[in-house]
Amino acid sequence: MIADDSVRVVIAEDSVLLREGLTRLLTDLGHEVVAGVGDAEGLLKTIAELSAADALPDVVVADVRMPPTHTDEGVRAAVRLRRDHPELGVLVFSQYVEEQYATELLAGSTRGVGYLLKDRVAEVREFVDAVVRVARGGTALDPEVVAQLLGRSRKQDVLAGLTPREREVLGLMAEGRTNSAIAKQLVVSDGAVEKHVSNIFLKLGLSPSEGDHRRVLAVLTYLRS
Repeated sequence: MIADDSVRVVIAEDSVLLREGLTRLLTDLGHEVVAGVGDAEGLLKTIAELSAADALPDVVVADVRMPPTHTDEGVRAAVRLRRDHPELGVLVFSQYVEEQYATELLAGSTRGVGYLLKDRVAEVREFVDAVVRVARGGTALDPEVVAQLLGRSRKQDVLAGLTPREREVLGLMAEGRTNSAIAKQLVVSDGAVEKHVSNIFLKLGLSPSEGDHRRVLAVLTYLRS
């Protein structure tokens, strides 16, 4: 049975076992898996057909590495889908943090994007929450991805004005956590987090006109410097 708040998903993963497992996981929680494919070509073809039928899914969940070379086919397809269908959420996952691919994926539109490590799939609730968040236009970045990207030496000048606590808050924002969740994680008040977030926006030059997307832009600003 499909719940009223369910999201529609296409899964691209060459491991049949993992693909079927993700399908079962999502459907058991009330979401609709529209299609499952095993390679990047199949993913692009499926999305093209769904788009032509005016039936795009809410989100694509794709492995970074897929056949035939198992290098970057999945993420290349993901980047292409984000370019061709900006309304489509794209969540990629990988065995390791692949900085180049993460940067390329995140350097475009800031709506509906995620990058998780495969280990995160085992944390069922967190994984499903990430899929739903990306489907609804949010962001979901693995803590390890955030740590590596924010730690890049050539980007330090962008974030030089942030305090250690503000960097910590920024990292949690990148994971997609709300202010309340950040407050709980850091054992501080909601008001303290709101102050840190406001300071981050100010120091990164993000005006109120950016609306809710400032939370994502705050994380991605350094990618564009």
